[in-house]
Amino acid sequence: MSGTSGPAPDALDLAALMCSRVCHDLINPVGAIVNGLEVFDSSNKEDDRQFALDLIRKSALSTSARLQFCRIAYGAAGSAGAQIDLGEAQKMARGHLEDDKTKLTWNLPHILLAKNRVKLLLNLLVIAQQAIPRGGELSVDPVGEGDAMGFRVRAAGQNAKEPLNVVAQLNLENAGSVSAHGVQPYYTALLAQACGLKVALLSEADAVVVTAAAS
Repeated sequence: MSGTSGPAPDALDLAALMCSRVCHDLINPVGAIVNGLEVFDSSNKEDDRQFALDLIRKSALSTSARLQFCRIAYGAAGSAGAQIDLGEAQKMARGHLEDDKTKLTWNLPHILLAKNRVKLLLNLLVIAQQAIPRGGELSVDPVGEGDAMGFRVRAAGQNAKEPLNVVAQLNLENAGSVSAHGVQPYYTALLAQACGLKVALLSEADAVVVTAAAS
């Protein structure tokens, strides 16, 4: 796809787009908490109130997990030049991405990596998860080793397919068309560029592979 005319988002626009993305990620579980409170307050039936408490508890845990994930994937997550433990990244990824339908297989070493490289990894997982809307398995493997490590994320599941428009949104030449919906792949491409890596998608039988490696 050829580049889209128009300037890339400046720092203020990018910050606003990313905030919109985070709000989009949080609106459903927070809304479920509100709904649960309304049910709890409006009914005297024990079954209804228990249902409401279960909904509130589940949604609160989901909101907490998403916030912890977003803090690392999109936020500052420490001072400039900071390193992040891949073990901590694994914990955040499992809390946010694993559920009854989706399993995460983590084959990365337990080491410290530069902040932007870990942020890139988590954003690759977000893209890969979108390839298996019915659930399946996300498997993460290293590409290379040490401080120059890249990543390979394979999303396998029924009817797995490349997320709509993501390939175009990963192309920084299309920066002029980036929106709140497409800002996460664009941000992923910026992270990869900062790490000296390039993101690529490859479709396989019932799987999509997202790779960040040296070009």
